[in-house]
Amino acid sequence: MTTRRSAAGYAATVRARTQRGLYRLLALVLAGLFAGLACVGAEATAATEGLPEDAESTDAGLTEVGGARQALPVEEELAHKYAPVMMLVEQSEACGPGEPYVPSDVDALFDERSIALRGPWTGRDLVTVGPSVDELAQGLEGYAIDQPGDPLKPGCTYEKWADAVWGKNPTPTIYAHVTTQPGVEDRLALQYFSYYPFNDYNNKHESDWERIQIEFPVGDAEAALEADPDLVFYSQHYGAERASWDDKKLQLEGDTHPIVYVSAGSHASQFSEGLYLGRSSTEGFGCDTTIGPHDEVQPEVRTIPSAPEAAAEAYPWTTYRGHWGEVGPQRFYEGPTGPNMKQAWTKPFVWSSKAREHSFSLPGAEVAGSKAGTYFCSLVSSGSDLFRRFSADPGPTLLFLVAILFALGWVVRRSGWAEAHPLPLIARRHPGQVAAAALRMLREHWRVFLLVAAPAAAASVTSSVLTAVAPAGAPWWWSVPSGAVLLGLVLALAWAQVASAQAVVDLDAGRPVTLSSLVQTTRARVPALLVTLVVWVAIVGPLLVTGLLSPVALTLFVAWSLALPVVQLEGLAGWAALRRSWRLVRRQILTVLLALAVSLALVSLLGGVIATLVFIVSPAPFGVVSGVPQLVMTLVWPVTALLTTYAWSNGVALEQEHDTGDTGEDGSPADLQPIGGTPTP
Repeated sequence: MTTRRSAAGYAATVRARTQRGLYRLLALVLAGLFAGLACVGAEATAATEGLPEDAESTDAGLTEVGGARQALPVEEELAHKYAPVMMLVEQSEACGPGEPYVPSDVDALFDERSIALRGPWTGRDLVTVGPSVDELAQGLEGYAIDQPGDPLKPGCTYEKWADAVWGKNPTPTIYAHVTTQPGVEDRLALQYFSYYPFNDYNNKHESDWERIQIEFPVGDAEAALEADPDLVFYSQHYGAERASWDDKKLQLEGDTHPIVYVSAGSHASQFSEGLYLGRSSTEGFGCDTTIGPHDEVQPEVRTIPSAPEAAAEAYPWTTYRGHWGEVGPQRFYEGPTGPNMKQAWTKPFVWSSKAREHSFSLPGAEVAGSKAGTYFCSLVSSGSDLFRRFSADPGPTLLFLVAILFALGWVVRRSGWAEAHPLPLIARRHPGQVAAAALRMLREHWRVFLLVAAPAAAASVTSSVLTAVAPAGAPWWWSVPSGAVLLGLVLALAWAQVASAQAVVDLDAGRPVTLSSLVQTTRARVPALLVTLVVWVAIVGPLLVTGLLSPVALTLFVAWSLALPVVQLEGLAGWAALRRSWRLVRRQILTVLLALAVSLALVSLLGGVIATLVFIVSPAPFGVVSGVPQLVMTLVWPVTALLTTYAWSNGVALEQEHDTGDTGEDGSPADLQPIGGTPTP
């Protein structure tokens, strides 16, 4: 039995649903802000949770460490023997992609008149301009060295400033430090600290200190010269990754020099070239890239004496306890403290004990093909940029969000979205009503369209499995089953288009819809479908390949976007189906563009967002996560089919109205008949 609601009750329901829809749309707009907050929040949380990278030690740099010290010449010899080779991502043009900075000599900062020393009282307390190293050597905990720029709006300011301070071709410099730990008599740590003028990662900040640590199973530097290291640690954001000295992932030059791939912008140290995805503060929330080409750098090594008094005399800045960059009101973006304030300075083995064994990475050759990786990186980067702009100047961002909310409300009101009904199929609809009718049809008969998507989903899963199990260096014939499955996926998606259109016609006529019934009713159209696809690809494909004619290809894509419903519901094929599609499209360009835009957004974005969430909240292997976007695409494909089906029906309604001139009281065509003669209920 069918229950009919009163007009007033229906209107109230419509208003409530419209309001909920607006709230959901606003939530989606705010998602970018939350992604940025998650990123910088993860970075900030590490400091309060005592994570190893930036955990401050109140006695760091002040406590005498581990018994008798070896002479400085022995430490220098050890430091030069194992000095790392740095692989920096090449920057082909100033202020462009790549790494603009090299590991830098911090002496250039002292007495530099463009730098201000600020106190810890109000955040803008100017103590002096161009502070000397002797002034910084007083300790000054909580103070900050403020560079001339705004880390929330960096632009190219810091790169130009670094060129002015260090010159266009500075001498790369790193600082070695040999240390032990109280209570650990049989181990030695050799540390290399690198300073960069600016951190251009998601949590942008002035100055950046990074390090690697090489450990020896002996207790002093002299013995280390005669022994081999056993472990090496590369710092990465608030954590580190470890490797044994004989690990295959550790690359060496000349048997003793570790090769460090420096992540562009963040300077996180990696063991190889690739795209690294982090989902926590210890991994770095976001994406690090070390994909080349590279500039190979063999930096000058300066050895800091292991004895604190000697270190303070040779390098007075090792007793500075303040920040090496601006602090300001946004603590997410504050400059870091120096090496002497890190836990590893006096407790190197406590720090290294928390290191990870591996990182999530995609080798350079696989990056272009990884939709999940691309979506994750883009989402986090965009969210971080949005949050940074909001932190710098919240007023315009809030006004922008309010403007979007009002614009969405205006669109909903003007489109007649709330008054859309999925049946009858052949009816004149406004652009927003076409989209709304398609989505309501999916909601009311989701089981039917899930069956329609099943063949494509099965092909998608099979394709992902074949990709995951493909052996390294697979022979040429391995691509044969993969290619066959991919072709099957394309055909399954095309079938889902025509099957969805047929399902709506059957539902409109009151006929039961099953997977077997759809197979039977679409089987006769398979030759016409294949002919149309071949003609479409033969014309559009070459235009896309040329690049120059891609706008023509895009125009034809829009003009022929209704070809598959035409094939199934009107019985045309090949060029005739394409011409018929254009006749229907030209009467409703805005409607078709809206349908295609919604389809593109669902197909290209939803899968990536879901894959990103799975990657963040679950320990699933990345090989599994990388298959999520394609699987989601197949499951939402019936939505695109329904959108084109309702755009087709709207074109037919407009055509019949134009031919007959007969309209109902509300301006819609009266007594419209769907193609094929099935009467409209």
